[in-house]
Amino acid sequence: MRISARADYAVRAALQLAASRDGGPVKAEAIADAQDIPHKFLEGILNDMRRGGLVLSQRGGNGGYRLAKPAGDISIADVIRVVDGPLVSVRGVRPPDLSYTGPAQALLPLWIALRSNVREILEGVSLADVASSELPAGVSALTHVPDAWTNP
Repeated sequence: MRISARADYAVRAALQLAASRDGGPVKAEAIADAQDIPHKFLEGILNDMRRGGLVLSQRGGNGGYRLAKPAGDISIADVIRVVDGPLVSVRGVRPPDLSYTGPAQALLPLWIALRSNVREILEGVSLADVASSELPAGVSALTHVPDAWTNP
């Protein structure tokens, strides 16, 4: 699975908003500087997140962005879907819309299982979980698998 730069930046921006102490609007420039995200790229991402109902924007001198709902109510999957679409696709097609024949028939249930596991993790972790460095136990346990940190 590949996490795009756009999805990575969106999650990082959302986490920056989740960590905002006063809950007031945070300027895009401040988010970009804090997370080392190109400002123009971030503006487009924040607009997608606004259209997707994850952030609210406020114009003016005291303007900026803030989360549209509590950080505990926004999953990492929510953020990724808003900026990148479906969590798992094959050639841009969602697994349930695929069909295979012959020896490749077992690919479909494999892709469905992959999608199920990705969804379970990303839907089960909120912005609040990550911002507080308290990942759910099941997710945290996966990081302790011996090969988790190595590339084959």
